[in-house]
Amino acid sequence: MHFAQLIQTPFSSSTGWDELRSRRPSIVSLVMFIVLPMSLIPPVMLYYAGTHYGDAFIPGFGDKSWQFITTIFFLAELLSFAVMGWLIHEVAGTHHPEISLHDTYLLAALAPIPLWLSALGLLIPSLVVNMFIALAALAASCLLVYHGLQGLKLIREDVEAMSVTYTIMAASVIAWAILLSIVWAF
Repeated sequence: MHFAQLIQTPFSSSTGWDELRSRRPSIVSLVMFIVLPMSLIPPVMLYYAGTHYGDAFIPGFGDKSWQFITTIFFLAELLSFAVMGWLIHEVAGTHHPEISLHDTYLLAALAPIPLWLSALGLLIPSLVVNMFIALAALAASCLLVYHGLQGLKLIREDVEAMSVTYTIMAASVIAWAILLSIVWAF
């Protein structure tokens, strides 16, 4: 798949999705080559921001145990991948019971990529900039889920895809809030 096709996947239900579906990477491959490496970005960037910017970024930000927080954050990300794959399968399966678990985990691996990449915004020590980047990433993830449901042929109808996307993204936002609360709890 070309980079140009990959960039178009959040905006199209056709470009790139057929090729992704036809390649059928195993769930182990998805974890090893997408989920694990991409899941490392937010903890590494949080550690960097916490140890380099400290209270200049957010008051109280520098006083945290960043090694512990980022380890727990990383493990929680891996757990959320497993839960999101299951959730997509269950929610989309209510509309179409023949949906394969493999395709739902493919979507679960691809949908958070914008969120994982948004952590690179922590290279900029500005809370406002990082909030904007995170919201844009959340919107891109929503679009990936919506177009992915149709592009992977999990759901064909627009209204059904919107409904399933809404449910999945509501659960994703809750999971994201839980992940971020880990940072503040410790």
